[in-house]
Amino acid sequence: MSSPDPVNDPQAYQQHLLGLLGDDDPAVVQAATPAALRALVAEAGEDLRRTPEPGEWSVFGCLAHLVDAELVMSGRYRWVIAHDDPPLIGYDQDLWVDRLHSGTGSTTETTEELLAVFVPLREANLALWARTPEQQRARAGTHAERGPESYDLAFKMIAGHDRFHVAQAERALKAVQA
Repeated sequence: MSSPDPVNDPQAYQQHLLGLLGDDDPAVVQAATPAALRALVAEAGEDLRRTPEPGEWSVFGCLAHLVDAELVMSGRYRWVIAHDDPPLIGYDQDLWVDRLHSGTGSTTETTEELLAVFVPLREANLALWARTPEQQRARAGTHAERGPESYDLAFKMIAGHDRFHVAQAERALKAVQA
C-alpha cells in the first residue's frame, strides 16, 4: 500500500501542509515568513533566478509563488468570512509563476516588487485573523478540488505552505550553489 500523494490527492495535500505546521501557532509562523524570504533573497545574490533543474523553481520562483498564494488566500479568507459557502476556485501555480513572473515583458520583475506586494498583504491577513472571532473562523467555502475548507483550516494550511516553499527555496539555492 503506497502513502497518500500530496501532489495528486487533495486531502493528502491538506494533511501534508497541516503536518508541516504541527502544533505551532499559524500566525507566528506566517509572521516570520517575510524575514525568511528577505534572508533567502539576500543570500541568493546572483543565483536568485537559477533553477536546480529544468522545470524546478528558483528562489525567485518560490518567492513569486508565495506572493501569488497570498493574493489568492486574501480573497478566499474574505469570501469565506463575508459570504455563505462561497465557491473557492483552484489555480495552476506553475502557470501563474511562468506567465505572471517569467520576465518576458520589457522589464523584469524584482524581488523588491514582489516583497512590496507580499509583506503588506501578509500583514493585512494577519490583522484580519487577529480580529476575527473564533466562531467566524469556522465559516467555510467549498474548494473546487478539496471540498469544504474553513477559514481556520485555510489559515493553518498557508502556514504549512510557507514552510514548504521556504524550505524548497533553501534547497534550490543549496543545489545551484553546490
